[in-house]
This record gives sequence, C-alpha cells and structure tokens, in this order.
Amino acid sequence: MGLDGASDTRPEEPAKDEGGFKLKFCTVCASNQNRSMEAHLQLSSNYPTISFGTGSLVRLPGPSLSQPNVYPFNSTTYGAMHDELQAKDPRLYKANGLLTMLDRNRHIKSFPERWQNWQPGIPRFEHVAIGDKGARGTEGGIVDVVITCEERCWDAVVEDLLNRGSPLNRPVHVFNVDIKDNHEEALVGGKAILDLANRLNDAAKEERERAGAAAWEQGGGAARQGFDERVPDILAEWQEKWPNMPALWTLAWF
Repeated sequence: MGLDGASDTRPEEPAKDEGGFKLKFCTVCASNQNRSMEAHLQLSSNYPTISFGTGSLVRLPGPSLSQPNVYPFNSTTYGAMHDELQAKDPRLYKANGLLTMLDRNRHIKSFPERWQNWQPGIPRFEHVAIGDKGARGTEGGIVDVVITCEERCWDAVVEDLLNRGSPLNRPVHVFNVDIKDNHEEALVGGKAILDLANRLNDAAKEERERAGAAAWEQGGGAARQGFDERVPDILAEWQEKWPNMPALWTLAWF
C-alpha cells in the first residue's frame, strides 16, 4: 500500500492559459488520497477540476499490512481522518506522511469521492459552496478530460463509462499517466499532468476559436472533431518529455 505522503507545493511553472476558455479536468486514483489529489491541487491552480477514487473503500496504511485504516467514500471527511489518525498514533502517522497528506487534502476538498457513485451531468453546486479547489466551472457535473494515475484505475473508468451506455452522448478523453503511489512520484506526476493539461487546453482553445464556441459547447461538431484528431500527436509529444511515465488514452463518452 502506498500513500507515503503528500505536499502542498504548488507547480513550479504556472499554467499557460491565465484566462478565457479552459478545459474541465477530472483526476482519478484508487482512494482519492495521494496521486489524484496532488494532481487535483496542481490543476486547480488554473483549471476547473474534480477528483475521484475507484476503490470499493478508502484504504490508508495502518500499523501493519493486515491492519489498514478503512473509510467509506463520499462521507468521511479528510479532516475527520486526519484527526482520528492523529489521536491513534501521531508518531506513526506523522512519520509515514499520512497526517501531512490528509492536511493537504482537507484544504483541497471536503471528502474523497468514488468514481462509480458519480452521476455525470448532475449539478455540483454544493462543492462550490463549501470551497473545493477547482469546483468553480464544474457546476454542471461534466468534464472534458479524465486523467487516471494507475492502469487499473483507467480500466475501471473506461469499463464504467462503457457500462453506462453514453446517456449524455458527450465525448470525454480518458488518459492514464502511470504514477507510483508515493510522495515523490505523486509530486512529479502532478507536474507532468499539468503539462499535459496545458498542451490539451492550448489545442482545444485553438479548435474552439476556429470552429465556434457553440459547436464546442454542444459536445460535437467540427470544433470537437478537430481537437479529437490532434490528441494522439499531443500525447506523443508529451510522452517524449516524460518518458518515465507510461501513458494510455482513449476517447469515451458520457
């Protein structure tokens, strides 16, 4: 089990697009704790961002491999987890980085969310109201890009989207950026994901301006098609810069 800690370090370089059109992003890992939250933090500096986990429960390291700390998604707050672990064994959970990670997380959003319980298209106004980072812009409950941090999470997301049957008939690009589940790799992975987001947003903005905003907002037409066709080349160029982070991509539908 990973989750060796986290950081409140902001990206070294700001996102390129400081105004105007922005793609909406979603980050995903197993427990919505380490990798997806570091990426959520870095993306939310400039992009509308939400995040999820694909596991059945939130699992954090405990005193032994057979004694993890287990919590339900969608209810137990990061703050409550932090306070519980601090009361249990502050020395252990400070040493393994969990208290630092949970302290970071509670300043990003309220609680971990499970991907399989998310209903795309359902308004998310409450997340704006409670101050989740990146929530403004995601009120409509739709994103343009999903980025997972582990292949099994990518598999779970793609399978779930397929099983839903595309009720909204809206395209979504699903990437996997393979990131080891520890503090150092999560931080580097967050920077790599931000770089990918910047590249995707630059291309999407160009296609939207070329073909018209209305066609883009409707989820189809020439604007989306032009962007979709550019994504493989964008990913290939990004992979050259980040060769140690194997990536996957597919076009799916909400």
